[in-house]
Amino acid sequence: MSEQLTPRQIVHELDRYIIGQDEAKKSVAIALRNRYRRSRVADDIRDEIMPKNILMIGPTGVGKTEIARRLARLVSAPFVKVEATKFTEVGYVGRDVESIIRDLTENAIRMVRKEHEEKVIPRARVLAEDRLAEMLAHPQKKTGNPLDFLLGKQKETQLSADETNALARKKEDIRQQLLRGEIEDKELEIEVEEEAPTLELGGNSISLGDMMGNMMPKRTRMRRVKVSEARKILTDQEAGRLIDSDAVQEEAIRRAEQDGIVFIDEIDKIAGSSQSHGPDVSREGVQRDILPIVEGCTVNTKYGAVNTDHMLFIAAGAFHVSKVSDLIPELQGRFPVHVQLNSLTADDFKKIMTVPENALTRQYRALLEVDRVLLTFDDSAVEAIAQAACNANDNAEDIGARRLHAIFEQVLEDISFNAGDENMPPFELKIDGAYVNDHLKGENKPIDLNKYIL
Repeated sequence: MSEQLTPRQIVHELDRYIIGQDEAKKSVAIALRNRYRRSRVADDIRDEIMPKNILMIGPTGVGKTEIARRLARLVSAPFVKVEATKFTEVGYVGRDVESIIRDLTENAIRMVRKEHEEKVIPRARVLAEDRLAEMLAHPQKKTGNPLDFLLGKQKETQLSADETNALARKKEDIRQQLLRGEIEDKELEIEVEEEAPTLELGGNSISLGDMMGNMMPKRTRMRRVKVSEARKILTDQEAGRLIDSDAVQEEAIRRAEQDGIVFIDEIDKIAGSSQSHGPDVSREGVQRDILPIVEGCTVNTKYGAVNTDHMLFIAAGAFHVSKVSDLIPELQGRFPVHVQLNSLTADDFKKIMTVPENALTRQYRALLEVDRVLLTFDDSAVEAIAQAACNANDNAEDIGARRLHAIFEQVLEDISFNAGDENMPPFELKIDGAYVNDHLKGENKPIDLNKYIL
């Protein structure tokens, strides 16, 4: 089980995708392991053990968000990332902080529903094949006015015994054709549900169907699709009928409360001295609204009440302008673990391009291989790109590893533009340091400070 990973194993898994930042990885690994430890202690003390929330401090693009996202994916935990600047205190127009927990609960519902659907997919496929054969053998007619059935103006036609037997034989023939994949491109009309309209209120999207308590009947429409697509639609419909919605909600709420991870980014943007005035007067109010969520409260959602006592909160910010001490003391106390993330060096950039499983060199190689361009990157090319990214971050704004995306796009611009011709044969292209330097427009050159000296 992924929940039983030791802190060393958790750090090892994070190393597959994230370079450096060992202190931050160590802190989140301990926090994750403490969750498992808490689940194994006696009941009388379990509720007394609270998670130790983490505050990550470091410039943009060094891996703060990626660490939290990979951590949640590692243990299949409900995860939500929010930006503190998107919220306003009560009384202002904008999103309220309780929507964070509602979003987390929605993610938990989606995650648990998917797990339950995967268990019933084999049975759902059988039922979908049966419905598909029925539709092809006896195509649906557009439904008339429901009042006609109530008034007796329209009656359901009854089939004779011979017609029923012929229909059964036709269904069996069609089912065999479906199994052999002979009629995948045949078109038919199926009935699909339309989503209830939504209403934007206070920065939140609210479904009118949920507001009415699902009292209104589901709106449906006829859609013409191919058999291959109809099979997927019908399988999803049957899987939705087979799962227990109440069990999904109970499990999702439990998982959100016990395993949920909330990542609050840009928290330094709502930090400020108490003497500030003007349009930023609500920043301290946002902090005070976030405080009860972090310290533990109950939030009402459309699936029921959700308690935040044992959720893990990870906050992050660059803190270039403001300081951690600018946060209100109560909020500082709710993030007892402070982790400093370091700026990336040229050596870090080299590792980012080659070591992780999702390294940029592998991504671009896979992308251009679609157009029969077989890319390889020489060590000198990796060195040149890393140095160019380092110089660009030093000379301009430090945006961390995101600078590599700009460098790669510039280096491979001509190749990406010219690739894709149907008549072009497959060919291999080796990128070296000279090629990189020729295609960069001065990003890899250190800035000359002498011209600024008077």
